[in-house]
Amino acid sequence: RSNVGKSSLINRLTGQTGLAKVSATPGHTKTLNFYLINKDWHLVDLPGYGFAQKNLAARERFEEMIIDYLEQRESLIRVFVLIDSRLPMQKLDRDFVQWLIGADIDFALVFTKVDKTKPAILRETRRQFEALFQQLGLSASPMFETSSETGAGKLEILRFIGAEVASVESDEDESEEGGTEVTATP
Repeated sequence: RSNVGKSSLINRLTGQTGLAKVSATPGHTKTLNFYLINKDWHLVDLPGYGFAQKNLAARERFEEMIIDYLEQRESLIRVFVLIDSRLPMQKLDRDFVQWLIGADIDFALVFTKVDKTKPAILRETRRQFEALFQQLGLSASPMFETSSETGAGKLEILRFIGAEVASVESDEDESEEGGTEVTATP
C-alpha cells in the first residue's frame, strides 16, 4: 500500500539512501522502477495501492499497469507484499494477497515499521494472515519483519532473495532473457 515504507525499505536493502525517493506524502511512485542489483537481478518498485491521493482514472491506470506486469512478466520470481505492522490486516492487503494466490504468483509478506509497533499488535496481524492462509487451505507464505530505521530483517530478506535467485539460475542455467526480478509491492 501507499505510505507503508517501501522506498525506505528499498534504500535500506540496497544500502543506498537516495536510490528510491522517500517522501512524507504517499503515492510518489508512478512508474515501474527497475534497480539492477549486483549485476545479477532486478528489484522492481511498483506503485502502491490504496491511500495515495489519486483520482479514479489514475488509480485504474496504476492497477492495470501492476496487473499486466505481475501476470505477464516471465522473469518474475517473487513479489514482496509490504504490510504496515502497526495496523490490523487491511481489506486492501487481504484482497491483494487473495488476488496473488488466485493468479498463482509467488509472494512473501514483509511487515514494515516493526520498531514503531507493539509486539502484541504485530503478532495479531501475523495471526490474521496465517488464519487467512489456513482458511484457504494453503501453507503460509514466507513472512519477514523489518524496520528501515534499525535495519531489522534486512539480512533475512537479502538471504532469502539470494537463495531464490540462485535457485532460478541453477534451474534455468543462465536463461537467455538475462536476469530475474523480485518485485516490491506495497
